Amino acid sequence: MFEALVPEYIATLAAYPPGKPLEELERELGITDSIKLASNENPLGPSPLALQAITKQLDKLHRYPDASLYYLKQGLSRHLGLAPEQLICGNGSDEILELLVRTFLLPGQEVISATPSFLMYGILTQGAGGVFRPVPLKDFRIDLPGIIQAITPKTRLIIINNPNNPTGTVVRRREWDDFLAALPPGILVVVDEAYIDFVDDPDVPHGLEYIGADRPIIGLRTFSKAYGLAGLRVGYGYGPAALIGYMDRLRSPFNVNSLAQAAALAALEDHDFLARTRRLVKEGLDFICRELDRLGIAYIPSHANFLLIRVERPSGEVYDQMLRQGVIIRAMASYQLPEYIRVNAGLPEENQRFLRTFKKVMGFAD
Repeated sequence: MFEALVPEYIATLAAYPPGKPLEELERELGITDSIKLASNENPLGPSPLALQAITKQLDKLHRYPDASLYYLKQGLSRHLGLAPEQLICGNGSDEILELLVRTFLLPGQEVISATPSFLMYGILTQGAGGVFRPVPLKDFRIDLPGIIQAITPKTRLIIINNPNNPTGTVVRRREWDDFLAALPPGILVVVDEAYIDFVDDPDVPHGLEYIGADRPIIGLRTFSKAYGLAGLRVGYGYGPAALIGYMDRLRSPFNVNSLAQAAALAALEDHDFLARTRRLVKEGLDFICRELDRLGIAYIPSHANFLLIRVERPSGEVYDQMLRQGVIIRAMASYQLPEYIRVNAGLPEENQRFLRTFKKVMGFAD
């Protein structure tokens, strides 16, 4: 009925596949006491300092949030060693991605990234009328030489997810330097560092190290993962002030709510919480990996807070069977990995329950 009103690139767009609320899944299946290890969330919950900051803001909810994000940008400036004008904040880093394609991409121009990687790269590109050109991973790692070879005169943006979701693999410093040196002019490189807070390998480059006035590089980070603020949706981008300024022209004036601003600013100072999170994730993944090794189950070593596991059967079947026992994981068919599941590190008792359920579903004896 309304087809004539919708551009073809919107009409043919496949939306991001959301999961159902935990409470609804429990109601439908008649189960209780479920655990969710599907969305790479922080098992410790929010930063305690963030919760205190939120409480102090509750009686101010009749006021609009600070449209300039002054205090949050000042805090980020101190934290990152950048000027405030080099920063842009958003309703999650997803909004920064959307601002990037709206600002720098014309219809028909190309965005190159890896596949499988974060599904929103392709969705946002097509939604802006662009052409998404994914380059397959090589041995589950981003193929930077392959991305260079895929560049055409229409290429406008290249998005690199480091560490990459859903594999947890990383780009190394030498290959990153070679990649940047081989780039032709006129291409903006976007480094999505949603999971960079979990990386402790010094050979993994951070986008911050490469920011300069003449370098077309923009980095993205989030408070959703390591800082435990996924429900507040607050992320940020950093880069040359001139590029950030163009993006800021399109940003809605009240795009980050007042509770999110206060919580993010406080979380930046909660160093103990961040250290606890990193330690819990490392110990949790190490424990899961040891058990998978003992069972002979293949997985991809991860630098993030999750693990990609090969089940050698349709992952949807494994997901369904584990779901019915109250353990929610992620099946990877939508990432073109039909025999893999992804699970994030949880609390110690959640990791143990995941393994008990996984072994039962996979047919291993107790």
